[in-house]
Amino acid sequence: MPDSNPVAPAETIQPEVLISHAIEAARRAYAPYSNFRVGAALLDDQGHIHYGCNVENAAYGPTNCAERTALFRAIADGNAPKSFKAMAVVGDTPGPISPCGICRQVISELCAPDMPVILANTAGTYAVTNIAELLPGAFQLEP
Repeated sequence: MPDSNPVAPAETIQPEVLISHAIEAARRAYAPYSNFRVGAALLDDQGHIHYGCNVENAAYGPTNCAERTALFRAIADGNAPKSFKAMAVVGDTPGPISPCGICRQVISELCAPDMPVILANTAGTYAVTNIAELLPGAFQLEP
């Protein structure tokens, strides 16, 4: 289940609201090796927010990023791919944080190309983009 009751109609949520949820998600990160906490907040089409945080592993390879955690959790909660309305990603960085290449690929498969992706830092600086801009020419398998 998502972390909250619907916060607002999905079309009206403000970036700052989604960023505040991503900051809360980052607090939940398991990052004992890097001490670098990242949070993601994914808004579904019903107005629910799904949290994701980075979860590290001593072997490093099994580590999962916040963006993928939020998406996988939302899918596991029963949301359909491409039904998401927006995602915010937050890290304690000098400027807005951006998803890694693996996360960009996953976002491009599970979200609409024009879905807003809010890149932010914990100081409140943010930029709004979308997956088509983050990953032009994304790999796709045609059924």
